[in-house]
Amino acid sequence: MKPPLSSSSSAVLRKARLSPYVFTLLAFIVFVSILYGEDFMCSLGQLEPTPGRAMSKPVKRRGKLAFAIGKGEEGCDIFSGRWVRDELTRPLYEESECPYIQPQLTCQEHGRPDKDYQKWRWQPHGCDLPSFNATLMLETLRGKRMMFVGDSLNRGQYISMICLLHKLIPDDQKSMKTHKNGSLTIFKARDYNTSIEFYWAPFLLESNADNAIVHRISDRVVRKGSINKHGKNWKGVDILVFNTYLWWMTGLEMKVLKGSFEEENKEIIEVSTEEAYGMGMRSMLRWVRKNMDRKKTRVFFTSMSPTHAKGIDWGGEQGENCYNQTTMIEDPNYWGSDSRKSIMKVIGEVFSKSKYPITFLNITQLSNYRKDAHTSIYKKQWNPLTPEQLANPISYADCTHWCLPGLQDTWNELLFAKLFYP
Repeated sequence: MKPPLSSSSSAVLRKARLSPYVFTLLAFIVFVSILYGEDFMCSLGQLEPTPGRAMSKPVKRRGKLAFAIGKGEEGCDIFSGRWVRDELTRPLYEESECPYIQPQLTCQEHGRPDKDYQKWRWQPHGCDLPSFNATLMLETLRGKRMMFVGDSLNRGQYISMICLLHKLIPDDQKSMKTHKNGSLTIFKARDYNTSIEFYWAPFLLESNADNAIVHRISDRVVRKGSINKHGKNWKGVDILVFNTYLWWMTGLEMKVLKGSFEEENKEIIEVSTEEAYGMGMRSMLRWVRKNMDRKKTRVFFTSMSPTHAKGIDWGGEQGENCYNQTTMIEDPNYWGSDSRKSIMKVIGEVFSKSKYPITFLNITQLSNYRKDAHTSIYKKQWNPLTPEQLANPISYADCTHWCLPGLQDTWNELLFAKLFYP
């Protein structure tokens, strides 16, 4: 546990509303901590100082977070570390043993010739991640609901979580079904009276890409103030895991609808991507504050998942991408051009105002190194490939999604650590 804020720091925080300069400084501090891996609880009164700093009289802290059973190692930032080869414990499950993996993520089944991408474990600097304990996770979820909300990358993390747990559940006591025209998928473990769910909402807000089946829309529009359109399906959940990023990245601007999609004469404005994204984050946090009980529930937000579509970013050839990449990026400071730091800054500014403690899963930097872990061409292709594509695999390599088992299992190890040992 890092030391609490000093009383003088607390006073500065209380005055932040009166001084835009102070708040700007605080927002910048949060942005830097998000970008470079410092753990924080996203409540303005809970920003954590640098470990080891001399502290004066401590301020009163809020009660412990729901589901916490211990504390993380003092001074340990689990998001800052390195990948180490682990032949003994990796992978955490076999692709063939988890029937819930979607064909877009089963790389071995679709011909990937190597398994090296499965053999890496995340090692934080100066401390260790607690081992993922499936029994503890399932017992904690007994009589409760856990839900992942967001896009297909969050769905990958959702499937990873099920693969990590399902072997403990007898076949006749588990099921998975899809509801609400494909938007809601529910995995049930009847003995535990629990459900682990995924809800498709790529923007979190209502949008013209909300159809879970047909959503490949280039001219994307989000509706302002529409969080309740999806949020009504999240009520009653005990652990929520949000993500949203790639769908906002249509360029430098985003189209925002004022009013309703049903109106004949729609008023659509264009604002910067950062402004639109901030609008979405504020809507999410307002919904969380109104609908989640901080004493009984937990909310996580998974940061942007990087792509590796530009080999030139890591010193590759022009036109190169994740295709045929079997080694990771060694530069510890690597940051791909597709991961917008301006969006991380928005998250820092918005989350610093939250009155509900959001646990931030900063997976961006550690995932940036893993150009080897994408599905690439080793997945189900929904449309027949043309002769031109077949002749040039780079042209159809998927450098967005990740093979399972693989990188996203680590995301859930981090979630496990922050759920039980914040």
